[in-house]
Amino acid sequence: MKVTVNGKAKSLTEGTTLLAVVADVTGRDLTDTGQPADGTRLGVAVAHNWDIARRAGWHAQLLDDGDDVEVVTAVQGG
Repeated sequence: MKVTVNGKAKSLTEGTTLLAVVADVTGRDLTDTGQPADGTRLGVAVAHNWDIARRAGWHAQLLDDGDDVEVVTAVQGG
């Protein structure tokens, strides 16, 4: 299936979750709660089809063909 991730088309297999996409984009291993497996912080906000996606639901949100995902990383600075 094809989804858009941060403005770029990406081919994913059926059954891919939002959690898997966030893990791929951030390059981090994540638990089912959306927290990094190493216990550090993950400063991201995620939108799924233009709605804010709550971290607690990332593991259960299956993506569909044509979906849009935006992963925005918080950065320090001014």
